[in-house]
Amino acid sequence: MLNLINVSKTFNPGTADARRALDGLSLHVRKGDFITVIGANGAGKSTMLGAICGSFFTDEGTIELDGKDVTMLPEYRRARHIGRLFQDPMRGSAPGMSIEENLALAAGHGGWLSAVTREEKRVFRERLALLGMGLEDRVKQPVGLLSGGQRQALTLMMATMQTPKLLLLDEHTAALDPATAEKVLDLTKRIVEENSITCLMITHDMRQALELGNRTIMMDRGRILYDAQGTERETLTVNDLLERFREASGRNLANDRMLLG
Repeated sequence: MLNLINVSKTFNPGTADARRALDGLSLHVRKGDFITVIGANGAGKSTMLGAICGSFFTDEGTIELDGKDVTMLPEYRRARHIGRLFQDPMRGSAPGMSIEENLALAAGHGGWLSAVTREEKRVFRERLALLGMGLEDRVKQPVGLLSGGQRQALTLMMATMQTPKLLLLDEHTAALDPATAEKVLDLTKRIVEENSITCLMITHDMRQALELGNRTIMMDRGRILYDAQGTERETLTVNDLLERFREASGRNLANDRMLLG
């Protein structure tokens, strides 16, 4: 479904600030996979998602989505098939537009309510009600007035309104308080499962990485060190992951945020 083949990316090449963010990375994602992605800061996790989305062109390698080579396809064309959420709840929606206008944008109407049918507006309200945040009664309010959790839930709904071939989640609950984060995470699981969406989710929480989805990959220095799936993954513990990292990298994982997650 998704293939990354020997993908490399160096930012600021030829300068003192040169940084090799992806280093010959290869990954095969099957249709329906829900993969959690872990790794210390600078491991290349977000860069990998950016490469998949087309936020920048890679230096080397090939990216295939659903059997098509998208390596040189611009971001706006990939966006037709890829949904993405960021850590910052302020990204992914237009704060000056109403909830209803944002949904019209996600539905492919350019945010123009005049193009939205009565039936579509009914569906908007039904889906908002499923979020469990009372947004179905606030459709005329600007999105900028919503809380971080409400905006993130709305952005998730927008990203999956037209079921994407691939959903990319870049620590999308990390900036939320624990209770709201759990609610958005539960919503994520339900939407992904009900729509059989192929998903890559970056998380700093190693326990969460083993509990969610069907695969866990560990990244370091722009490469995938470890890919856990099947019966092997079912018995893994956080300590096992730390040991796998030490064996593969030759050093201990030093990231308090991950260890305390």
